[in-house]
Amino acid sequence: MKNGSETSGLRSGSMEGHESSGPSCLMVTGGAGFIGTNFVRYVLAHHPGTHIVVYDLLTYAAKIDNLHGLIPDRIDMVHADICDAESVEQAIRRFRVDAIVHFAAESHNDNSIQDPAPFIRTNLYGTYVLLEAARRHGLRFHQVSTDEVFGDIGFDDPHRFTEASPYRPSSPYSATKAGADHLARAWWRTYGTRVTISNCSNNYGPYQHIEKFIPRQITNILSGIRPRIYGQGRAVRDWIHVEDDCRAIWSILVHGAPGSTYLIGADGELSNMEVLRMILRLMGRGPDEFDLVADRPGGDRRYAIDAGKIRRDLGWQPLHRDFEQGLAETIDWYRCHRRWWVGDKQAVEARYREQGH
Repeated sequence: MKNGSETSGLRSGSMEGHESSGPSCLMVTGGAGFIGTNFVRYVLAHHPGTHIVVYDLLTYAAKIDNLHGLIPDRIDMVHADICDAESVEQAIRRFRVDAIVHFAAESHNDNSIQDPAPFIRTNLYGTYVLLEAARRHGLRFHQVSTDEVFGDIGFDDPHRFTEASPYRPSSPYSATKAGADHLARAWWRTYGTRVTISNCSNNYGPYQHIEKFIPRQITNILSGIRPRIYGQGRAVRDWIHVEDDCRAIWSILVHGAPGSTYLIGADGELSNMEVLRMILRLMGRGPDEFDLVADRPGGDRRYAIDAGKIRRDLGWQPLHRDFEQGLAETIDWYRCHRRWWVGDKQAVEARYREQGH
């Protein structure tokens, strides 16, 4: 089937702007989580030839409400664990899945420091289960990963992460994502499973769980709580709007070369302090209305992505280039969707207090 094309902001000759055959039935693991939800919504809006099976355990970081209102005849929901090989097999057979995009993961660094066990199970064993299913059925498989697998870069280092950067994970979370990437590469090298990997910088936008940095600061202010920031707020993150990440993942899924890795970034380096003060200003607060707390153990200093390969090879470009505008829109989303997050706020802040943050 031919999928609809995007044209806004695309370069002449971009693969992203051309109609192309995508999967007829795509399994999206973790499709009720932050990036997964946005990816599902993106595909349904822009690629009408693809049916989606959301496969999600619906842990605390996912919400079934994220999928309400979507076209019912183009999406199915499977509430199950990716570590359950029988459930994975049944879903693939029942819906005739021909591709998997794998978002499902335990992803919060602070939680991985407190208890690494769920990260080992889900991020490593769960990925193994999915890769084996992809191998048995000859499916296309895309592994969604993170720039955190590369460790960090010095504040004054002129280099950025590239596809050739060595893996140097700092936390149990990033170590398990690194291991999952290595499994995916091994299944390509050993079995010929049609695998691609994307390592993306920090996403922001709607539907992100409020334990994460940007939505936590926004919802703190909306709740009358002073924002809190680790250390001196010097840590630098490379921000990208979640829609741009979703567009990149689709482009890799359809046009990427099996066995290849692509780094996704939007040249959005900012310190945590810069981001917090921008939030404070956009929400009408003073620049010093926050508290400092102790840094997390093993915290990375700086992430920086060189996205040259995906831009050259696939013609992808970020459309959300104005971070402040994207941040203002994100603030508005959380302000207008208070019912979406308010029930989680007390538990999130209690957990941070237990960790001293």
